[in-house]
Amino acid sequence: DALASAVALRYLLKQAFGIRSLIVYGGVIGRMENKNMVEILKLPIQPLKASHFKQYPHVALVDTQPMFNNNPFPRDRKATMVIDQHRSAVKPKADFAIIDVQCGATCVILAQAILAMKLEIPSKIATSIAYGILSETLQLHRGTNNRVIKTYMKILPHSNMRAIASIQNPVRSQNFFKSLSRGIYDSLIYQGLIISHLGKVENPDLVAQIADFLLTYRGVRWSLCTGRYQGRLHLSLRSERPKSDAGKILRDVLKRTERAGGHGTIAGGSLEVGEKTSGKKWRQIEHMLSRRLAKRLRMLPRKRFSFAFR
Repeated sequence: DALASAVALRYLLKQAFGIRSLIVYGGVIGRMENKNMVEILKLPIQPLKASHFKQYPHVALVDTQPMFNNNPFPRDRKATMVIDQHRSAVKPKADFAIIDVQCGATCVILAQAILAMKLEIPSKIATSIAYGILSETLQLHRGTNNRVIKTYMKILPHSNMRAIASIQNPVRSQNFFKSLSRGIYDSLIYQGLIISHLGKVENPDLVAQIADFLLTYRGVRWSLCTGRYQGRLHLSLRSERPKSDAGKILRDVLKRTERAGGHGTIAGGSLEVGEKTSGKKWRQIEHMLSRRLAKRLRMLPRKRFSFAFR
């Protein structure tokens, strides 16, 4: 969704206003589908350098906000533009901001702008947006808003369907299947809550993937997945209830508003634990968060969680 939003905004700025821009990203592109997306569509993106903030006076943030912990934007600087779908506890520090928590995917906002201006939609842009929508909405399963469906249907005829199929079916590493196996085998369940602590993961995106996957287990209403990556514990919370406020719930569990964000049925966050922290301490933190979540959902167990698949 973030990649599609960035590519769409770059195109809109150039075609409608003659503004040239550079797409940069912090962190890593870990999810294999996203790597496929970049390679197959040859997206013009590059890793962020500290010098970029000095070189470019205007910065736009998409699918994130200045005060979120999932981006390296300087906290003492004001963004020129923010386009996002996530609810925030504070107003974005920007000259211009569109925060639409009902849009279903951030790239929907950009797609609607391109369609409204009746710009020609190149296949690469349309394919990026179409896949961004599918990825963010779990193949439209979470796309309960009619705007999402209508926008997707308008964009789809301009897309490369073969490219979308290739993006969605990547070759996966052995570590992926090991993490998936561990995530299933060690899953804990109580009432309608399923939790999986993956331990160390090769990329934090895997945490969200397995949280989505576990939510499909019959009888489950909530899923939480965690993974350890470079000294941080990454969390993904999912709900099958359309009116859930997963972001607020996860922030309550972490007890820090800046550590988590989300909208509707999905949320993500992380907290610093430290790479040198002992395995015992990691497990204590994971257990504590499991108990906090159960309590926050008013389903604090009278007995221990049980294994879901053993």
